[in-house]
Amino acid sequence: MDEKQIERKLKKAVKNCGGMCLKFVSPSFDGVPDRIVLLPQGRIAFVETKATGEEMRPLQKYRKRQLERLGFLVFCLDNENDIGEIINEIRTV
Repeated sequence: MDEKQIERKLKKAVKNCGGMCLKFVSPSFDGVPDRIVLLPQGRIAFVETKATGEEMRPLQKYRKRQLERLGFLVFCLDNENDIGEIINEIRTV
């Protein structure tokens, strides 16, 4: 499955949970995750979407570690079947 399809499914699932799945663009700061997921009760996480089987580039992995050191959840999503698990993890933090 390509990245855009997975990203659309993530957006739909987050919306169905009453949340928002915003495109994250930072013009002067490369390597940031594709999406910020905002769920009810103030839950927030970052999601990098990839085509099935793809991995994050080294700079993306570095940004993931930076955000995690600040206490944020950061996920790499390359399989639509993982969307529910990601949303559940964001909800329980």
